[in-house]
Amino acid sequence: MNPVYRSLLLAGLSGCIALGTAYAHEDHSQHEQQMQLTGHIGDREISFVDLPLIDQHGQTVQLEQDLVNDRIVVMSFIYTSCTTVCPLVSSIMSKVQQQLGDRVGTDVQLISISIDPQTDTPERLLEYSGFFQGGPGWRWLTGSPEAVTETLRALGSWSADYSNHPPLILVGSGDSRQWSRYYGFTDPEELVAKVEELSHAQAGSMSHADHLLGAHP
Repeated sequence: MNPVYRSLLLAGLSGCIALGTAYAHEDHSQHEQQMQLTGHIGDREISFVDLPLIDQHGQTVQLEQDLVNDRIVVMSFIYTSCTTVCPLVSSIMSKVQQQLGDRVGTDVQLISISIDPQTDTPERLLEYSGFFQGGPGWRWLTGSPEAVTETLRALGSWSADYSNHPPLILVGSGDSRQWSRYYGFTDPEELVAKVEELSHAQAGSMSHADHLLGAHP
């Protein structure tokens, strides 16, 4: 990893110390070990379950229908009482939002799903999101323990011990058969590059479809 970028991330973690006073948290050293792995770790087919989730504003949503649909999605998994990996993952997501600008909320959707729904109410997520979110197009989701567990299982991100969950970010779209999986200290530029790759692929598919329609009136 670029040492300058690593320094920026560590500085970002220092800036998140305020979270430690707002949200109690037990120590989990395994997270620190997980952060040593970084970047793209492969692709995996995911699925969506037809169960409602709730965003940080208290609105009920269907993950696939309302948020993914035909958009390109960058998705992370956090819980608000975590003060090690989760703030770093959310900081990476924040930098992705900054780099993509007003595309977030239109053709690109950012999603963070709480893996501790029993603690993370919509109100708590709304407060937590204020540390990181810089504009629209980023939804923070919780829900019933059943709905969240089944959602995480379908996405391949469930862990029996949420306090040692993998620091995972997924990138894909409603058109993706395989979603790219990124681990740990992933450089935001790597995630943005994947978003651009998917965007170009979507544009190429649309152009090809328009060409076929034009050739066969």
